[in-house]
Amino acid sequence: MKFTKMHGAGNDYIYISPADEYKQYDWAELSVTMSDRHTGIGSDGIILALPSECADLKMRMFNADGSEGKMCGNGIRCLVSFAIDESIILPDKSPVSIETQSGILTVSPVFEEGEMVSAKVSMGSPGLTPASIPVTINGLDMVSDYPLTIAGTEYMINCVSMGNPHAVAFLDTPVEDVPLDKIGPIVENHDIFPEGVNFEIVNVIDRKHVKVRVWERGSGLTLACGTGACAVAVSARLHKYIDDDVIVTLPGGDLLIRWAGSGNVVMEGPVAKVFKGEWAK
Repeated sequence: MKFTKMHGAGNDYIYISPADEYKQYDWAELSVTMSDRHTGIGSDGIILALPSECADLKMRMFNADGSEGKMCGNGIRCLVSFAIDESIILPDKSPVSIETQSGILTVSPVFEEGEMVSAKVSMGSPGLTPASIPVTINGLDMVSDYPLTIAGTEYMINCVSMGNPHAVAFLDTPVEDVPLDKIGPIVENHDIFPEGVNFEIVNVIDRKHVKVRVWERGSGLTLACGTGACAVAVSARLHKYIDDDVIVTLPGGDLLIRWAGSGNVVMEGPVAKVFKGEWAK
């Protein structure tokens, strides 16, 4: 089975166009095996490029633990580049519509010297009600600065859905000094999040720049998370910490997020190929 490994700001996935072989594989199990960084290819998961009846392309994504995700902001950019390379879509097609479990999103490729190097993604409107995330906290229109005590430390969390659930905490402590590998799993599996949650910790640098680390549901520590960057921007904008445009610096690189306080969130970020191969196991 042929594959291409790609990453967006360090958030890496294995891309496959399974065609007629689709029904032969347990993709959840295969994602666990292929994603292993010691005995497999190594990735945050796998993403499938599938035909769609309502869009140019359909995306299915599986996390490194085998769970299926509804959407991936960094992954959807790379998916378009992969689909162009595999002649699934034409290189002059723009914007490209992608069917996801979070609805149909549009991706506008950016080319330099004939090579796709980045993309802008219309990510849709954020969900802010507890039911849309979901989070089981009653009596609130939105979850903003809600105190959550984890391992003896209180975090003020802000919940946003960007097609998948996010809990965002703004900190004065430098994000690199926080033991996210320890507290991340506790937040992800906390009782108030019936479907689990992605957890982002944030330092606001100035009105146009924030620094973020991510614990990603189903994958653990990741170098970047596109939907997470959007959730951070939405939370920061609602708190009036930032302007409409913000650079989100993650361990794997920068993403540009635009949100005017309502309506559609736009994400712009890089696309990079790592290598191609054939999975023979």
